[in-house]
Amino acid sequence: MGNIRSPVDYTTYLQLDKILNSQRLMSEEYGKPAHDEMLFIVIHQVYELWFKQILHELDSVLTLFRSNFVDEKQIGVAVARFHRIIEIQKLLIEQIRILETMTPLDFLEFRGYLTPASGFQSFQFRALEIKLGLLESDRIRFSKEAYHEKFPEDQKEKLLNYQREPSLFDLIQRWLERTPFLKDESFSFVDRYHEAVEIMLEEEERTLESLPIGEEERQQRLQLMSATRKHFQTIFDPEEHEALRKSGRRRISHDALLAALFIHLYRDEPILHLPFQLLSAIVDMDELLSAWRYRHAMMVLRMIGKKVGTGGSAGYQYLKNTSESHRVFNDLVNISTFLIPRTLLPPLPESVRRKLQFHFTVQSDSN
Repeated sequence: MGNIRSPVDYTTYLQLDKILNSQRLMSEEYGKPAHDEMLFIVIHQVYELWFKQILHELDSVLTLFRSNFVDEKQIGVAVARFHRIIEIQKLLIEQIRILETMTPLDFLEFRGYLTPASGFQSFQFRALEIKLGLLESDRIRFSKEAYHEKFPEDQKEKLLNYQREPSLFDLIQRWLERTPFLKDESFSFVDRYHEAVEIMLEEEERTLESLPIGEEERQQRLQLMSATRKHFQTIFDPEEHEALRKSGRRRISHDALLAALFIHLYRDEPILHLPFQLLSAIVDMDELLSAWRYRHAMMVLRMIGKKVGTGGSAGYQYLKNTSESHRVFNDLVNISTFLIPRTLLPPLPESVRRKLQFHFTVQSDSN
């Protein structure tokens, strides 16, 4: 006989007694109850619940990509889970609108009781940043102390351990570096792509020469085109690419960048559909996280102006700076710089095309 399942009710299953009794209003404890403090607490508790769900989805994808071989089914699973994260992120941004129903004066009724508490102390959000791939060296500090010094010893140790583990950036880079289609006996993607880029740039230069514009403007545009040509050169020269990495202007490896470019250019090939969706979803997540940071910064500006944050940060200015600087996947965003029109896309030889298509073999019955 199977195990007999014990009956469970809605309240017990969701542990609503714990959840609905976890709103402790500091203003009430000080004898000056502020009506909007309840909203402030609930909003941030909901944020933490959604952060928990995002980490749950992200951790499952990190597990999938730790393998040396990631099959097509796993790519589909990762894309689906990233899309779930994206929908949650959209909700997090919209949730700020609810918080903004509280006026600055309403907030001031209880803000003084919160010091030195701060959203900067959200362990889950710091874990999310690390697991995505934000480097300690790229993190903006709001004090002389490292960010993890603001946490209890057990949480600090966990955050430091997360930093030692491969992040999503590391694992996606490793996965891209294993892309097998870039070179074949009869095909070199880099060489054929280089030829196509030269054709595109020469056509643009000829078009510019024929435009009815003044000579000064023409020379300015030619200088811009020369800069574009030099920018393209960085993708053909591994040494130039490496120099950009050392200077911090590029982070992704040369092989991974070429693979990402190949996936974008030949995304119509059946086997590249899901990899392209995966890279697009990663860019969406990175962009939405920056959008949430910026939207949060604008809300803070609206609520407290340019006052110092309760945790000791520069408040609005600190948050605004992180929205601009704490992006992880800029290299994937900048892939668009290196795209060329489909009309100039080098045709793939049959040997490569067959590898990029799904094949079904039917074995006939020998009887």
